[in-house]
Amino acid sequence: MTTKIAVFASGSGSNFQAIQESVISGDLHAQVALVVTDKPGAFVVTRAKQFDIPVLELSPKQFNSKADYEEALVEELRALNVEWIVLAGYMRLVGDVLLSAYPNRIVNIHPSLLPSFPGKDAIGQAMEHGVKVTGVTVHFVDAGMDTGPIISQQAVEVVLNDREATEERIHAVEHDLYSKTLQSLFN
Repeated sequence: MTTKIAVFASGSGSNFQAIQESVISGDLHAQVALVVTDKPGAFVVTRAKQFDIPVLELSPKQFNSKADYEEALVEELRALNVEWIVLAGYMRLVGDVLLSAYPNRIVNIHPSLLPSFPGKDAIGQAMEHGVKVTGVTVHFVDAGMDTGPIISQQAVEVVLNDREATEERIHAVEHDLYSKTLQSLFN
């Protein structure tokens, strides 16, 4: 059985692309029914169009409140029978409307071994603290900043004084771990 998902992203969409490639290869039994971005014109839009996946570009600034913005999202998701929301570089806190509409069905990936280094620039935080090992965490989303229950984690060795090389290692793990974790959830 194929699970219908929506991928939410704010930037380049490399995790979205890895998910879609896992779908195409048959490793992930899902259908990306919609890509949602809060940043119209983000590169994830270009990636989604290359796969002929519908895109919803919706700026929260167009709405009077976060609740109004999320209600518009829920309406679109329900129209497409989306079962799960997969955050992939979505740089907004999810609010009550989405959390209520998709309880325990919103997943996020974060570039650290949570609970260490939540929030923005986790890789920079890890390097600044001089840790030798950081990693990747897939977790359920709750109302907090990277505080939801952890589903899976994988350690990644930090490359001393080389942020770019460390980021490459983290992205490689993210692209593999996310699809495998999603597949185990959807089973």
